[in-house]
Amino acid sequence: MDCCAPSSIVEPAKINCPSCGEKGKSVPLITLKSLLKASFLETIEPDNPYYFCPNSSCNTVYFSGTHSQTFEEDTLKVPVFQKNSNLDIPVCYCFDWTRDRLIQAVSHNQHPIEHIKDQVQSNRCGCEVNNPQGACCLGNVTAYLRSLK
Repeated sequence: MDCCAPSSIVEPAKINCPSCGEKGKSVPLITLKSLLKASFLETIEPDNPYYFCPNSSCNTVYFSGTHSQTFEEDTLKVPVFQKNSNLDIPVCYCFDWTRDRLIQAVSHNQHPIEHIKDQVQSNRCGCEVNNPQGACCLGNVTAYLRSLK
């Protein structure tokens, strides 16, 4: 199954971010294992569920289901699209589609969504280990491209 295919897995109950109150999205433990810096990786509690806070004005990226831990962007190896508005930040982490690259593609009549879909269909994506939200980026890419119009 590719990382952008609809999932039949039942999501755990939504849990609110302890920092801002926004509803978090469940992330696989492999996402934290892949993206946290070593000193923070050593502190995760593998038996706890973790959630991603999508709120752009909140400093928390991940929080545990027990609210005993939070991780901010500076604890990750990569910047977080939802938390950082710089043009060089990836919107698609697997294929390095940054905001700037998407802007350039649109101005040159290229089709980044088709490129990403082709790569996904060829089983080349790794959103669960590359994307801080632990899930497919196509929704982010689509929303960002719409915002350019």
